Amino acid sequence: MIEYATKQELRDKILTILRNQKEEDRLAKSLMIQDKLFEMREFRKSGTVLFYASFDGEVDTFEMMKKAKKIGKKIGLPVVVREKNKIMPTFVEYLDNLQEGVFGIKQPTERDCKPLGVNEIDMVIVPGIAFDKAKNRLGRGGGYYDRFLCTLPSHISTVGLAFDFQMIDHIPQQKEHDFPVSHVLVN
Repeated sequence: MIEYATKQELRDKILTILRNQKEEDRLAKSLMIQDKLFEMREFRKSGTVLFYASFDGEVDTFEMMKKAKKIGKKIGLPVVVREKNKIMPTFVEYLDNLQEGVFGIKQPTERDCKPLGVNEIDMVIVPGIAFDKAKNRLGRGGGYYDRFLCTLPSHISTVGLAFDFQMIDHIPQQKEHDFPVSHVLVN
């Protein structure tokens, strides 16, 4: 594991690796991470899971969402509300009705947005550019997930998904408002 001086230096380095990995490797590793997620007791007990719509080389969540729906889970995705600087969890009925939203991330169409209250969510799958041994995460720099995660009741499991190269010893410049996850699944 490598140490980085700044968050931006780390973000740039990991994003380059994410974007340059072979697609077949990304998908194969994503399926292994999916298996770990589906084996988690917290996941098996959950009724509603808030996923993220993977993009830009991230661990693929679309196959996870499809499989979760097949086994009876309700699925949510965040919608970025840029004017309010937050994400709004929404229920997703059809994964093929997503549109490109803020930052190029797929999200439900305005017509299909059905808000999902935090009290309706059992587990949150959290994106990250990097994670460290203490389960701190480095996001894309907007703070959207940190602001959202701090509003969740403590009993809701938060799970980061990462490839092995996204795990580092320590995320630099951690701030008081940076919010860790409760689990990180790695392959």
